[in-house]
Amino acid sequence: MAPQRPTPTRSSLGTVTLHVDRRGRSRLIDARGRSIAQANRFLAAVATRGLSRATVRAYGFDLVVLYRWLERRRYSLASLTGDKLLQFVTAQRLAGMEPTTINRRLTTARVLYRFCTGRDLDAKRGTTMPATAYRSRRRDRQLGLHWVPRRHHVQLRVKAPRRIIEPLTGAEVRQFLRTLRRYRDLAIVYLMLLCGLRSAEVLALRLGDVLVEDKQLRIRGKGNRERVLPLPQVVARAIADYVRWERPTSGVAARLFVILQGPRRGRPLTMAGLRSLFRHRRRDRAVARANPHRFRHTFGADMARAGVRLPILQRMMGHADDTTTLRYIQLSMADIADEYQRAVEQIQRRYRERE
Repeated sequence: MAPQRPTPTRSSLGTVTLHVDRRGRSRLIDARGRSIAQANRFLAAVATRGLSRATVRAYGFDLVVLYRWLERRRYSLASLTGDKLLQFVTAQRLAGMEPTTINRRLTTARVLYRFCTGRDLDAKRGTTMPATAYRSRRRDRQLGLHWVPRRHHVQLRVKAPRRIIEPLTGAEVRQFLRTLRRYRDLAIVYLMLLCGLRSAEVLALRLGDVLVEDKQLRIRGKGNRERVLPLPQVVARAIADYVRWERPTSGVAARLFVILQGPRRGRPLTMAGLRSLFRHRRRDRAVARANPHRFRHTFGADMARAGVRLPILQRMMGHADDTTTLRYIQLSMADIADEYQRAVEQIQRRYRERE
């Protein structure tokens, strides 16, 4: 049975809306239903680059917010300056947006402006930009072997707090696994915990991506980038048990993980269904921190503790930038406390030996 096509959706955010048609194409329309040509040419160009529909849609939501603000201020895109970007930041902060969200929308605004005008939207002559702390010449980030020239313009960004996501403890993982009653759910959690898969990567898996004889797993990650991971035996066994005992044999989608009961039995498991798998179990205080991304973070932390080198971990997690991988493997407070305690005990033994 062929999967049903998604119905057109319209996300209303004021007078400008984002419309997604049956083919998954995103476009902006105004209150009169007219196409916003500049924005839609940009979205079409983003889609032509081969970026995923989710990425194009995310750009679309950012553009909706930007165009709503331009409309309220009666600004045009071509009239944007650094001063006006500061006004946009102020409006976003008053709306309660997170710094990372504001920075992403600033990047979207700059990219759109460059696409439409052919110029960079940053600090220019006659534009007032906030002064930043003095920074001397710096060396390259990777090896520190040569000097890197300073940029001649300032990019407006909001300072984002550095947040460290604490990985799950062994007790939390064991307690969560005890709550699972289906092979499907066990296989999903193992893929996140032992292979580091994202939620979308788990849902995108197909039966043919599980290469049992080669002990490999083929993953389609962000930006349609593919990578191949080793397939641990415990994960392969959980997937095999799910396919043998629970997965329907007829009228089923090509996706590996499907809905197991109800009128939608055999349809691909949705993101909402995956979230509910974790949400219902987090009512237990012992596993209140357990969510899909924290299982992936726990994978990164466990691999780092085991001594896996950064380039290998970066490849396994599907990161395009090594700085992203570094954020995943930052030491948790538990790691720091354990290391500190071992150091204190070693120092105490040395002092006792001198007495």
